[in-house]
Amino acid sequence: MNVRRLIPTTAVAGAVVLGLTALSACSTSDAADGGNGDKLKVTASFYPMQFLTERIGGEHVAVTSLTKPGVEPHDLELTPRQIGSISESDYVLYLKGIQPAVDDAIKQSGVKNTVDAATLTTLENHGSEVSGHDHGHEGEHAGEEEHGHEEEAHEEHSEGDGHNHGEEGGADPHIWLDPVKYAEVAKGVGKSLEKADPDHAADYKKNTDALVAELGELNTAYETGLKNTSTKTFITTHSAFGYLAERYGLTQQGIAGIDPEAEPSPARIQEIHTIAEKEKATTVFFETLASDRTAKTLAKDTGLKTGVLDPLEGITDKSQGADYIEVMESNLAALQKALGAK
Repeated sequence: MNVRRLIPTTAVAGAVVLGLTALSACSTSDAADGGNGDKLKVTASFYPMQFLTERIGGEHVAVTSLTKPGVEPHDLELTPRQIGSISESDYVLYLKGIQPAVDDAIKQSGVKNTVDAATLTTLENHGSEVSGHDHGHEGEHAGEEEHGHEEEAHEEHSEGDGHNHGEEGGADPHIWLDPVKYAEVAKGVGKSLEKADPDHAADYKKNTDALVAELGELNTAYETGLKNTSTKTFITTHSAFGYLAERYGLTQQGIAGIDPEAEPSPARIQEIHTIAEKEKATTVFFETLASDRTAKTLAKDTGLKTGVLDPLEGITDKSQGADYIEVMESNLAALQKALGAK
């Protein structure tokens, strides 16, 4: 399943940074690093934010993630110690709408350099079905709020702070699963780190440029790899892939909504049966951090296969790769197989 890296040298460097950050996080006596010897204390809300700050911050930052590996980010509850550590940070990167507990703690923390990644790109509303094509048969799913008015969903942009996760009218926060949007966020993070720590601005800029180039290669791999496929429809238990589907002209059919723990209605399951048959979908995808029970039941009932499509909310030893780039490459391979890439 693992695909070879797109840019081995920069990706390996990133993996080394990921590995070393944990070791360097405790060290504040690095005399060669800046005038006072201290690293910038960075708090990241969950893995996609951690990856950006570690890659862009490099040796100048000590990154702490509020979400431990293997924990479902949406379920996170903060300890008093974690809340205290946010207040002591020099810089905080989070994504509003994913983790309400984190949003509240950051609001009360008083930290000057807090960055909401959702403000660095454009959020959109996605229901369970997001399409780059109009197949003419999708539309409103009666009796299921999350799936209403989906044909217009990808036309609408969020206003103000409406980043409610999985609520009707709320914007979809899963921006990191689109390499193009993630690169936009990376650029914003780079600029904000330059401002927070001007002494190392040149390094932050260099690291940002390298990461953006790598994400550009990833985007090209997806564009090329998903251009010619037997079907454009994939079925998933967690509707996290709306941005990815829209970017590459695919249709995501979510069994439930964008809340990974939501149980699908019997009507929705019946609808998925019909769609799978009509669109020649082959695979029901589940994720690494949530239960695969729904996917397996549906696959058994419909004669479909199951597979892993990782929403990259955390890296564990079950992940199909060691970091964001590797797991996204594995996701591409899984999609190519499921969609019948030619």
